[in-house]
Amino acid sequence: MSMQKVILIDCSDEQGLVHKITGVFYHNHLNVVGNHEFVQEEGGNRFFMRTIIEGEVDDARIYNGLRGILPEDANISISSKNKKNVVILVTKEHHALAELLVRHHFGELNANVLAVIGNHSVLEAFVKQFGLPFYCVSHEGKSREAHEQEVVDLVKTFNPDFLVLAKYMRILSPSFVDNFPNKIVNIHHSFLPAFIGANPYRQAFERGVKIIGATAHFVNNNLDEGPIITQDVMSVNHAMTPSEMAQAGRDVEKLVLAKALRLVFDDAIFVHGNKTVIFE
Repeated sequence: MSMQKVILIDCSDEQGLVHKITGVFYHNHLNVVGNHEFVQEEGGNRFFMRTIIEGEVDDARIYNGLRGILPEDANISISSKNKKNVVILVTKEHHALAELLVRHHFGELNANVLAVIGNHSVLEAFVKQFGLPFYCVSHEGKSREAHEQEVVDLVKTFNPDFLVLAKYMRILSPSFVDNFPNKIVNIHHSFLPAFIGANPYRQAFERGVKIIGATAHFVNNNLDEGPIITQDVMSVNHAMTPSEMAQAGRDVEKLVLAKALRLVFDDAIFVHGNKTVIFE
């Protein structure tokens, strides 16, 4: 049966890679319907290629064919263009969650939201208006380790492709992150690396900035320093209070997160070290 698959390849660069790779597709009677490639020369000449193929795809045959002609350090990913399964984590703020649930409701998110998990119950009634399950896993009276283990155990029952932190205001421990490597997407309320941590809009106000922004990134074990997916900014001025900056910032945050998730769910991103290579 004809289908489309997304092939992601990154490896050391060498002459003729595009010819070799497309040769594997040709000999398997597959059609290339989209292709992008890039060589990052700084830091070791790394080759990146994203290809959409169409036809009767045998994943194992394609993988083995590519493995046979690529450098030994090659990373190869083959994925279907299906909706990704996600679980969303929240605390009390609604704006990022609301943007995602509306897009999900109208089929614009390219994802199946399996559940929303919060450490407070504030957003439960809102989530249930969309017919989605909400689970409150309170952190109160528990150690961080005990609370996180409850959340991990619950998340794993859904076996999601990705976790989305839609203003989940808890710092995740390395042991939590290690359960989902490069599978957790966070929206940070500033244009990183500026104003890391709490109260970014108060920090921005006190610094007298003229732009504020938001950053969507993968989560790793360094606070707010994971590989950046996308960022955006908007202009502000001296007349705006910290609360007015925060409201404006929320508008940027929800759109940046939605754009980042579109890229993630479309398999358009390579994570390389602490950076990303993105083919839009």
